[in-house]
Amino acid sequence: MLTHYNRIAGQNAERLAALSDGVFAVAMTLLVLDLHTPAADAVHSEADLAHALLALAPRVLVYLMSFITLGIFWIGQQTQLNNLARTDRAVSWIHLVFLLAVSVTPFTTSLMAEFIELRLALIVYWLNIVLLGGTLFASWRCAIASRLVRDEVTPEIGAWIERRIMIAQTLYAFGALLCLINTYVSLGFIILVQLNYAIGPKSGPLSRL
Repeated sequence: MLTHYNRIAGQNAERLAALSDGVFAVAMTLLVLDLHTPAADAVHSEADLAHALLALAPRVLVYLMSFITLGIFWIGQQTQLNNLARTDRAVSWIHLVFLLAVSVTPFTTSLMAEFIELRLALIVYWLNIVLLGGTLFASWRCAIASRLVRDEVTPEIGAWIERRIMIAQTLYAFGALLCLINTYVSLGFIILVQLNYAIGPKSGPLSRL
C-alpha cells in the first residue's frame, strides 16, 4: 500500500510552485524587517541623521544581496518546475528542503548584517547558499532520473540547467574563500556574481555563465 501511495503522492507541480511562491514572498518580506529606522532620541540634526543612515549601509548591503539571492533562486526553481511534466514524492520533498533553505535566509542575512566583519557569519551565510543550490541541483537530477521532465526538454537543455547551478556554486565558494582576505572583499565578489546572474548579459564571456 505504501508503494502505491508513493507512486501517486506529490505529482502536481503547480501546487508545489504555489507553495514556493508563498514561502519566497514571506522570506523576501522578512528580510526588510532587519532594517530599522534610526532612534529618534539619537538624532538631533541633519548631520546626526546622515551619520545614522550611513551606519545602516552594511545592513542595506546584505539586505540587497539576500534579496537578489532569493530572486535568482526563485527564477531558478520556477525554470525547473516549468520544465516538469509532473513531480513525484521524492522531487517534492527535495523542493521542500529547498524551501527550508529559503525560509532560513532571513536569519542568516541578519547574522551576516550583525557580524559583517566576522568570517564565521559569512561562512554560515554561504552554507545557506550551498543548501539552496545543492537542493535545486538534486531536484533536477532526480526529475531527470525519474523521467518527469517535459518531452520538449532536450538533453542539452538539461545540461545547461545543471551547468548554470554548478558554475554559480563554484563562484559562490570562491567568493566565500575571499573572506580569508576580508569579508567585505568576499561580499563584494558575491554581489558581482549575483548581478551577473540577475542581469544575464547577452554577450561577452559572462554570458556563458
